[in-house]
Amino acid sequence: MERPQSTIRVALVDDHTIVRRGLQSYLKAFEDIQVVGEAASGEEALKYLEDWLPDVLVIDLLMPGGMNGIETIKRANRVLPNMHLVVLTSYTEDTRVVAALRAGAIGYVSKEADPEVLLNSIRAASRGQSLLDPAIANIVMQELMQNGKSSGGLTDREHEVLRQLALGRTNPEIATTLVVSEETVKTHVGNILTKLQLAHRMQAVIYALKKGLISLDEIDFP
Repeated sequence: MERPQSTIRVALVDDHTIVRRGLQSYLKAFEDIQVVGEAASGEEALKYLEDWLPDVLVIDLLMPGGMNGIETIKRANRVLPNMHLVVLTSYTEDTRVVAALRAGAIGYVSKEADPEVLLNSIRAASRGQSLLDPAIANIVMQELMQNGKSSGGLTDREHEVLRQLALGRTNPEIATTLVVSEETVKTHVGNILTKLQLAHRMQAVIYALKKGLISLDEIDFP
């Protein structure tokens, strides 16, 4: 049974207590955010996920114990498939960024960023959307180019849906814009991700940037 969402339920995973407490203090100031749990390791987070039922999990990549952030992201996605994950870390190397996005993260925020960047990323993630830092977008675009992703044989309508996705539109907004049903949009999105061998909507955004379907100027970055 779906839980009605009046606030965004957020859980925090970071091995530094001072970081978790600082995030809690910051996020509690916003009426649409509710911090429902915190953990110091991936193992601890997985133990309590089904009790917390967060909409968004904010997670560091390097933590003590036998499970790093990448593995935690993979397992967390299997436990709560409808939850979205935002990485908050000090590490912005190409390999870490790409690995986190491939594992299923929808956002990636540097700990050196302005706190509002994280807030906006959490809000976007709760809607299944990504707010991309141009530097992170560039890293993933380079990776996609190296891997030689093909056009995947998209239809004209799938190209239209892909462009709408890249502009950050929700399924209802895309349905209204293209004058189709939400169910049709969901079908198109599924086909797009399958044909392009992409894991989620954030990767679709990067693909659209790489292929020139949209420009960086058209996206609202945090």
